[in-house]
Amino acid sequence: MKSFNIKLGTVEEIKEFVNEIGKIEGDFDLISGRYTIDAKSIVGILSLDLGNILQLKVNAKTGTDLTGIAKYCV
Repeated sequence: MKSFNIKLGTVEEIKEFVNEIGKIEGDFDLISGRYTIDAKSIVGILSLDLGNILQLKVNAKTGTDLTGIAKYCV
């Protein structure tokens, strides 16, 4: 399992992020404080405090191409 810190500031960024992550096979969770949501859920992401850095936990096969989400990493 890999973990990344990401920042999503606008609704457009959230839409693009969900679109990119939806193309990747695997399970993705976003964590903000004590809340954990499915990172492929726009509604779930919108329920988080987007003023904070979010932690993305990735559970995907080794060698999975994650370059599509690199621009959201901080």
